[in-house]
Amino acid sequence: MTIRQTVQRVTVPLGVAVLCAATLAGCSGAGGAGGGSQAHSINVLMVNNPQMADLQKLTAANFTKTTGITVNFTVLPENDARDKFTQDFSSQSGQYDIATISNYEVPFYAKNGWLASLSGHAAGDTGFQQSDILPTIQQALTYNGQIYAEPFYGESSFLMYRKDVFAAKGLTMPANPTWQQVADLAAAADGAQPGMKGICLRGQPGWGEVIAPLTTVVNTMGGTWFDQNWQAQLTSPAFTAATNFYVNLVRAHGEAGAPQSGFTECLNDLEQGKVAMWYDATSAAGSLEASDSPVAGKIGYAPAPVDQTKSSGWLYTWAWGVQKASKHQDDAWKFISWASGQGYEQLVGQTLGWPRVPAGKRTSTYSNPSYLASASAFAQATETALTSVDPQNPGVQPRPAPGIQFVGIPEFTDLGTQVSQQISDAIAGQISVDQALKNSQALAAKVGAKYAGH
Repeated sequence: MTIRQTVQRVTVPLGVAVLCAATLAGCSGAGGAGGGSQAHSINVLMVNNPQMADLQKLTAANFTKTTGITVNFTVLPENDARDKFTQDFSSQSGQYDIATISNYEVPFYAKNGWLASLSGHAAGDTGFQQSDILPTIQQALTYNGQIYAEPFYGESSFLMYRKDVFAAKGLTMPANPTWQQVADLAAAADGAQPGMKGICLRGQPGWGEVIAPLTTVVNTMGGTWFDQNWQAQLTSPAFTAATNFYVNLVRAHGEAGAPQSGFTECLNDLEQGKVAMWYDATSAAGSLEASDSPVAGKIGYAPAPVDQTKSSGWLYTWAWGVQKASKHQDDAWKFISWASGQGYEQLVGQTLGWPRVPAGKRTSTYSNPSYLASASAFAQATETALTSVDPQNPGVQPRPAPGIQFVGIPEFTDLGTQVSQQISDAIAGQISVDQALKNSQALAAKVGAKYAGH
């Protein structure tokens, strides 16, 4: 969900990245250490987010050196990676042993028999400490009582704002802001510095781009994509009001080039002083507070704005799923146990910097003094956001499928992408919100009809 192409930070020489070697037995759990045969290798497909780039750099000198298991990485942008792992896992070709899938894919991948259950490996690997995984994350990766993926990092969403700009303008961020309060603050902060806009909100097409934050606004303002009987609700008063609010806010006080702005563009805008606020993924904080960030120490963090619900943050995790057809499932688990283990977080923290730890998955991360010392500005806010969400009931009415910023059905990849283009066009002023939602309703109705009769 944090779709970004290249957000690289200072690279620490890998020569210092060997501290985990002595503790890798703990990192990799049962059978994870011991210098196995060089003949062992696994193929891993993953998205090209910064946390994965760090992992790729650290693997040979740490995991492979200790276990003897060679890891062949294929690293692609999110849309390309999703296309590739969907094709490979659905056909059970076995080209990739492991792929970074998300809590969106896990339920129907598991239902279709494309994933190997990891419950047995997790139960037999005491060093992995499955009980340390945040309950909301584990639940999102579980299907019919079986664990089908382990998280690499997790995220919710919150509001980020420039504390120094607010102080200079005499503005105060409420402890639990409403969207109307945020809109008022965006208007007041607009122009606070030359060229600065009040807020950044994603407007770029993509079900993982503009649809993610927009759907949380829809949820908290009383809307839903489908009612409990699979009747599409995109032209309902609540969905329409929320979309009008979002589009009007970004058009009036949002970033320049909003129809082309996604996660990466908004991150850059906040770092470069082009916006005073940004509502987006909690995982952005690691980049904002990194040692080379121009806004490190200047950002405040508030809960996701609400309207009719008590909370509205999303839930997303990039997680390791093992293809059922893989012939290297024991080696695949050793890699997962290492990459998602507490020891790997220590390795990243001590070699690359604690803000770059792939957090948001383990309870222990939020009691680690070293992590908290570097991430104190956002750690508590992130943990609170991650533990307060409810993917089963994110709005004010029952839903036919789980999901907060998406609808947990296979068709949503295509439906969300098509609707996102309509919303982006509305942000660009090419069509009205009413027309965008009328077009979208027709698309959603076709999808809903497939489920309504079953």
